[in-house]
Amino acid sequence: MACSVLVPIANGSEEIETVCIVDTLVRAGATVTVASVEASATCKMSRGVVMVADALIADAVSKEYDCIAVPGGMPGAKTISESVAFIDCLKKHAAAGKTYGAICAAPAVVLQAHGLIPAGAAATCFPAFAEKLEAPSESRVVTTGKLVTSRGPGTSIEFALALIDQLMPKLDAAKAAAVPKQMLVAGY
Repeated sequence: MACSVLVPIANGSEEIETVCIVDTLVRAGATVTVASVEASATCKMSRGVVMVADALIADAVSKEYDCIAVPGGMPGAKTISESVAFIDCLKKHAAAGKTYGAICAAPAVVLQAHGLIPAGAAATCFPAFAEKLEAPSESRVVTTGKLVTSRGPGTSIEFALALIDQLMPKLDAAKAAAVPKQMLVAGY
């Protein structure tokens, strides 16, 4: 069975982060479901790019996933944070000890706002939101247990690769390990 990942989006979600998460995880062999928390599957992202989700969140949350990854961007992260269906799903997922992560504004606006960063745990996010985190880090990517956080568009591929590291037991190891080299990611 393939590794499954849920990526929620909303109007105003950050398109680079969203696409990097989806593309990198698909290259590693994961099955990714992009789910809109809006009333429509079509979302206008933070810089005007229009994306069409695979599903609406109400349909997507009825399934279980190996990973949930939340892109940032405003007001997208705020809208995602206000989705009761998504937050309930994310809380159950985290409580089950499964991999989850957020990037840019989402670590503060979604995870911290709903108690999904363990008390005292370091996390990182876009600098403008760092004061909302309990233990902010300036690292590009921070992994604490099954939680991965990252800073923004420029760290999107590193974030996705850290999620792949977390998901390795569920992925084809050879295929997943080849992703950074195939993408010409420096340092891998």
